[in-house]
Amino acid sequence: MKNAHRFYIDGEWVEPETLRKHDVIDPSTEQVIGTIAIGSAADAERAIKAARNAFAGFSRTTKDDRLALLKRVLTIVKRRKDEIGDMISREMGAPLIMARAEQAGLGAAHFEETIRAFKTFDFEYMQGSTRIVHEPIGVVAMITPWNWPINQIVCKVAPALATGCTMVLKPSEIAPFNAVILAEIMHEAGVPKGVFNLVQGDGPTVGAVFASHPDVDMVSFTGSTRAGIAVALAAAPTVKRVHQELGGKSPNIILRSADLAAAVKAGVRRCFANSGQSCNAPTRMLVPVERMDEASAVAAREAAALVVGPPSDPRTDIGPVASATQFEKIQAMIEMGIAEGAELAAGGPGRPSHLSSGYYVRPTVFSRVTNSMTIAREEIFGPVLSIIGYETEDDAVAIANDTPYGLASFIHGAQSEARTLARRLRTGSVRLNGPAWDGAAPFGGYKRSGNGREYGKFGLHEFTEIKGIVGYAGD
Repeated sequence: MKNAHRFYIDGEWVEPETLRKHDVIDPSTEQVIGTIAIGSAADAERAIKAARNAFAGFSRTTKDDRLALLKRVLTIVKRRKDEIGDMISREMGAPLIMARAEQAGLGAAHFEETIRAFKTFDFEYMQGSTRIVHEPIGVVAMITPWNWPINQIVCKVAPALATGCTMVLKPSEIAPFNAVILAEIMHEAGVPKGVFNLVQGDGPTVGAVFASHPDVDMVSFTGSTRAGIAVALAAAPTVKRVHQELGGKSPNIILRSADLAAAVKAGVRRCFANSGQSCNAPTRMLVPVERMDEASAVAAREAAALVVGPPSDPRTDIGPVASATQFEKIQAMIEMGIAEGAELAAGGPGRPSHLSSGYYVRPTVFSRVTNSMTIAREEIFGPVLSIIGYETEDDAVAIANDTPYGLASFIHGAQSEARTLARRLRTGSVRLNGPAWDGAAPFGGYKRSGNGREYGKFGLHEFTEIKGIVGYAGD
């Protein structure tokens, strides 16, 4: 890519202060597909300065001006959607069909949903004699992950643009090229200078400057809970807002009223989608204890039916995981599950037998898991499912909530039962009986899964400060 060794700062593609290159690996081949420049603290400072200088002007633009800007960006995103999907497939291994339709598709969908929410968002209204005003929070530092890269970037960038914020972005160095394409799109769309800035880099260098800098008013971070804690600590001395979407260990409760086979099949597919690399993946399947054998057999058959292979093959259901580090972590967790006494129903350690290279993981199902086992407690971030038995619905709720995480949960069963149970689960979202994706629903977690919400009007609120002008209606 022509801009891979440059950063987008103050409306221009600029050279790094010092050029340091980082290899980007195709996880399906383990081969280098390109390099990016890795930024320094000085590069991060330059980007923050540009965003700070641009804020005074951009924050005063009209709602109509920003709506027109969002529409221009969306038009170009749609035109380059397949290009973005192709790049994501090569960077992090998502099957090509899925990368185009879902990975890149969600990027466009978030712009669309932000535009819908923005049209009806009340930035000012009266409350008695007081004027309530929602104002842009300021300069936002965005630190985003590799697993759903353009999705996680856009659900921050779109509401920030809409509310009149300026921003600096550090995407994951594992999957960085899609962000370069987005910066090119922003430039073509006419985003004013300094409003959007891109600096590639690592967390300890660029990320640390972004989180700690006094001229940054908010950090919006998506990633692991461990890294989220580090960001919060770095941000604390300047008392800036910290928005975090972190890890998860989502329960999937299959009630006795559910069609067990259908629910188990759907749960396996949902857990293993994107090679299990989704923070809200339903990795703990809770089934009635008397139906453990049946559920285990169905899950094993479904896992075995999934095609693991190259992302470019249209038959592929599951591509590789994103990196060697991730592959090794997942292998260690599978070994841990075996060592702690979980019953291996499908998959297991190592690559699938037909693949000799690439970071491919065998779709793995453990049954008769207890919630105290490591594989039930820790986020694995790979195609590994734990099936846990429960006695009663109260037991199921207790197991589901017995986790430090609280991002998402899933329920299958009679709708009336599922609705009642949903209110007892300590998670930011609950999905009943496999609904379609809802880009207007709030996304974010309880407990160590983070704070704040993204998507639609909820994302718009996150990027504003609230001012009360008391006595506004007086003479």
